[in-house]
Amino acid sequence: MDEQDLLAERFQADRGHLRAVAYRMLGSLSEAEDAVQEAWLRLSRSDVREVRNLSGWLTTVVGRVCLDMLRSRTARREDPLEHHVPDPVVSRAEDAEGPEDEALRADSVGLALLVVLEALGPAERLAFVLHDMFAVSFEEIAPIVGRTPAATRQLASRARRRVRGAAPDGAPDATRQRRVVDAFLAASRDGDFEGLLTVLDPDVVLRADGGSLRAGASKLVRGAEAVVRQALAFARFRHSSLPVVVNGSPGVVSLQDGRPAALMAFTIDGDRIVEIHILADPARLAALPLGGPRDRHPRADGG
Repeated sequence: MDEQDLLAERFQADRGHLRAVAYRMLGSLSEAEDAVQEAWLRLSRSDVREVRNLSGWLTTVVGRVCLDMLRSRTARREDPLEHHVPDPVVSRAEDAEGPEDEALRADSVGLALLVVLEALGPAERLAFVLHDMFAVSFEEIAPIVGRTPAATRQLASRARRRVRGAAPDGAPDATRQRRVVDAFLAASRDGDFEGLLTVLDPDVVLRADGGSLRAGASKLVRGAEAVVRQALAFARFRHSSLPVVVNGSPGVVSLQDGRPAALMAFTIDGDRIVEIHILADPARLAALPLGGPRDRHPRADGG
């Protein structure tokens, strides 16, 4: 095996980890894959014979690539962040029942957390993701963001304060969460407003992303009563729908002619829904991996 083949083998072993880093940095599956591919190109052009920790080297390279992509995205300001739903990692509910899937759910990053991460500045997001989620030292992160280790620590600390509370504490109870979602869907189907209020947190947030081609299809709604008044928006999920797992939590996909027409994902704390994310962007829905059993983006949602 020549040196290039050996590098390719080493890179492939780290690909899942690198994709997980990039997904948490970017909230986009396609951009995460682009960042990982760029890391491979840089590796193939570099002399890494003196690199003692190739996995760490690759992680910092992906971090740099993602930081550049975030800064470019921030400069363009393409999307109103409050209406944007990050790319979901979706699998069929019946394909998520084994021990491996339980571990994957416990290690997943929820859509609610990704939304908060998208509101951070690029340097804050990098410092938080690399240090708090992947245990990269501040000494290693500091050169990437062009700060001292102490200043980098402050970046992560500020991000941590903003992220706190974005995800429920503790490991998710999949059965309990699915029961809450089923109660929500049943109340929606029956027009039971009181039933809806029972399963919604008083401060629930609904975020709908209809894509840039559908004017007025994106919205942000806050508060249980306001969300209940949007009950007609849930009508599409009443009939032909498919239970799914979205970033480790229960969700549902409405189907039209056998194809995804909308995705609804939930963040649940205890017995209450605290966030609802609806993705109705046709282009992004078409990319959902629901074509066959166990068809999903491997490890992109966790590690």
